[in-house]
Amino acid sequence: MERLRLMPMQPWFSDAKLGIFVHYGIYAVDGVPESWAFYDGRVSREQYMGQLAGFTASRYEPDAWARLFARAGARYAVLTARHHDGVALWDSGQPGLSAARDTPAGRDLVGGYADALRAHGLRVGLYYSHSDWSHPDYATVRHPSPPAGIPVNDNRFSAPGPGAEDPAAWRRYLAYRDAQVVELATRYRPDLLWFDGEWERSAEQWGIDALAEQVLAVTPQVVLNARMLHRGDYATPEQGVPMRAPDGPWELCLTVNDSWGFQPRDHRHKSVGQLVRHLAETVGAGGNLLLDVGPREDGTITPEQTARLEGLGAWTARHAEAVYGTVAGMPPGHHYGPSTLSADRRTLYLTCFDPPRETVSVRGLRSAVRRVTVVGTGAELAHHVTGGLHDVPGVLWIDAPAPADVDPHATVLALELQGELELYRGAGRE
Repeated sequence: MERLRLMPMQPWFSDAKLGIFVHYGIYAVDGVPESWAFYDGRVSREQYMGQLAGFTASRYEPDAWARLFARAGARYAVLTARHHDGVALWDSGQPGLSAARDTPAGRDLVGGYADALRAHGLRVGLYYSHSDWSHPDYATVRHPSPPAGIPVNDNRFSAPGPGAEDPAAWRRYLAYRDAQVVELATRYRPDLLWFDGEWERSAEQWGIDALAEQVLAVTPQVVLNARMLHRGDYATPEQGVPMRAPDGPWELCLTVNDSWGFQPRDHRHKSVGQLVRHLAETVGAGGNLLLDVGPREDGTITPEQTARLEGLGAWTARHAEAVYGTVAGMPPGHHYGPSTLSADRRTLYLTCFDPPRETVSVRGLRSAVRRVTVVGTGAELAHHVTGGLHDVPGVLWIDAPAPADVDPHATVLALELQGELELYRGAGRE
C-alpha cells in the first residue's frame, strides 16, 4: 500500500539524531522479558501478572529521567505507555489493566514523564502496542496470511483456535484500542507515537486508516512510526545498523545491554565506545539512534546504564556540530568510517574510530577544501591532494591530529569546502 500521510514529515525528527527508548513496566519486578515471558511460556501468565502486586514506582522521578536523557544528548524519548501485556502506565478511562488501578504505584506514570521531557526541551514519544495479550476480546480473529517464520497463531493469547473466530468481539477490541490511543493523544499531546505488535494482524484488520485519522484529528503534527504500516512516517530497524539505509527517514532501535526491559542477570552492556560507534554509523547513514534503557520497577535507571548514557552524552556534547541537524555523508568507499554533512552541504565531517596514523585520506572528493579542523579542539590540520586525471579527482591527504587532539572514542574532522559537496562516483578511465 502507498503511504497515505497528508501532513509533511516533521523536520525536528530527522534533526534530532538521538532518542532514548524506555521499556518500563511490571516485567521489571521479576526481571523477565517484557510480555514475551508468558507468551513464550517461560513463566505462566499467572506468575507474570503476579508482578502487578510488586510494581511500586516508589522512586520514579521523571525529572531525573529527563535530566539524564538531556545529558546523554537525546532530543526525544519514547516510553512504553502500554506493551503487549496490556498494562497501561496511565489511568486509562478504558477497562483493562493499568498501573494506576492494579499496582501499588497507584497513579498516572505518563503525565509526569511528558511534562518533565518538555521542561528540559525534549520531544515526547509514547509507545503503544496494537496487540494486547490480556484483553478478553483480543484473541478473536486470525491473521489472514501470517508473516513467515513468526508463529503468531500458535499462542492462545494471540489468536483463536481454528473455527473459533468472533468478529463482533474483535470490533469491541478495536474500539477499546482506538479509545486508548486517542486518550493518549488527547491527554499528553505526544510529538511521536511509536506503535508495535502490528505483525499479528493485517492493516485492514487493524483498521489502520481509521485509527490514523482519529489520531491526526487530535494531534495533526504527530510523527508515526512504520508499525502504523502504510500510515507510518519512518522505518524502525532493530538491534543492528542496516547495511543499506532504509528509504526515507529511519531510526535504529538499540538496547544498551541485550534486554529491552530491566533484567538483572543481563550484564552484557555495550561500552561507551561501542555506543558512540553505533550513533556515528547511524547518523552517518541518515538515521536516528533510539537507545533503550530498562528502569527497575521502582523507576530508577541502573548505574551501568546511567554511566553509558552520560559517557555518550560527553561525546555528543564535544561533537554536536557533526551530529545534530546534519544529513547523511558520503557513501562507503570514500573514507574509512562514517561521515555527515552540514545542512548547507558545505562542511563535511569525517569520523575516525581508530587514532589516525600519519594521514587521513578521502577519495573521490571533487570539492576543493579550504580548511580542516578537529571538532572539539579546533586544531587546524594541513592537507594536500595527490594524483587525479581528467574527471577523476586525486586523493585528499589530511595530516593526522596530534595525540592531544585525538578523542578516546572517535575523532571527528571538519572539512570546510569551497562550495557544496561534490563527489566522483565513476569507474575511472575506460
